[in-house]
Amino acid sequence: MLDIKQVRKDLNTVVEALQKKGFTFPVEEFQELDSRRKAADMASQQLLAERKKASKLIGSLIAQGKSVDEAKAEVDETLGRLSTELDQAVEEARSIQAALDELLMSIPNLPDHEVPFGTDENSNEEVAVWGEPRTMTFEVKDHADIGEALGQLDFELAGKITGSRFSVMKGPLARLQRALTQFMLDKHTIEHGYTEVYVPFIVNSASLYGTGQLPKFAEDSFKLAGEEGYYLIPTAEVPVTNMLRDRIIEDAELGENGLKFTAHTPCFRSEAGSYGRDTRGLIRQHQFEKVELVTAVRPHESSAALETLTSHAEAILRALELPYRKVRLCGGDLGFSAAMTYDLEVWLPGQTAYREISSCSNFRDYQARRMQARWRNPETGKPELLHTLNGSGLAVGRTLVAIIENGQQGDGSVRLPPALIPYFGSDTINSI
Repeated sequence: MLDIKQVRKDLNTVVEALQKKGFTFPVEEFQELDSRRKAADMASQQLLAERKKASKLIGSLIAQGKSVDEAKAEVDETLGRLSTELDQAVEEARSIQAALDELLMSIPNLPDHEVPFGTDENSNEEVAVWGEPRTMTFEVKDHADIGEALGQLDFELAGKITGSRFSVMKGPLARLQRALTQFMLDKHTIEHGYTEVYVPFIVNSASLYGTGQLPKFAEDSFKLAGEEGYYLIPTAEVPVTNMLRDRIIEDAELGENGLKFTAHTPCFRSEAGSYGRDTRGLIRQHQFEKVELVTAVRPHESSAALETLTSHAEAILRALELPYRKVRLCGGDLGFSAAMTYDLEVWLPGQTAYREISSCSNFRDYQARRMQARWRNPETGKPELLHTLNGSGLAVGRTLVAIIENGQQGDGSVRLPPALIPYFGSDTINSI
């Protein structure tokens, strides 16, 4: 959520910055609500002052010749009227503040000044390219055809069990998914210093509000039946980041590199609005798995922390010898809560294209303000908002896709990267 003080102080700058994201700030609605809130607050304060003053009038009324009972009755009547008016004013102020908060919750984060202008992915800025796509001397297939030919990837069976955009993996391919997950977790915990956490796969609405999925992206989430208001997680970002909600972290706990967590979870997305896109294969599923990286740092450290977190996701791609490119998202392609995002796009021979496999984002204090996630600044002794970041390290299913397509052989088998052999137990996947 944006800082309301910043919005009031420099509204024109906020409006202009959000235009880079293609968002039109509701200036008149904001100003009207903010003005009404101020008026309601002033009315409440004035009535409170009058009530305090009225409670001291008994002595004055007696001095004017009224009896104690008469004076008390008159004061009680005045206090009753003022209390009723005060309750009404407080309720009005609370109602207006709730409407103002709801409005602010619907406004995206301000983009960083380095974010390029543009309306869609075609305007994203290429930052770096790593690896050389392999030249293949046989007919190149996509992962779906390879997996089905191996007898280890079954979309028809998944459709029978559940519906479209689900999959069943069998044998070596299922084992490869497990091996990939373990490889990523070991890399991030042992080499990169993240603390592995196991978190719930179901969250409440407060958690989704905290990280920015609600209220805007309700249609993208799977809400469970019942009065609890539970949702299946769209990503581990939600439960892991909310571990910091309503907390004040001492500076010593942050250490030199902030708080760093990694978690492997299933993810569930309805993919609303993506009908017709990647309907075949593992690229866009309702259920998939990710190894997520979440970092919380002091405000002045978040820009450098984004570079570090992104490099950790890149390290997985390099270890697996997968060609990729790094792009900085333009304003129109930037996420709702993000101030800056790098996408890592892996080369997929079956599509002859780079496709996203990780998004690494700096949210600055946007999520922390919604969650009231703070740290105690030792210089002031006062709590201040943390800066939060996260990224996929990596999306397991899409990594599986990249390995299958980049490792495909002319005989239909798949050659695996050397780094995975200790985890998988072999260097090749063949038919069952």
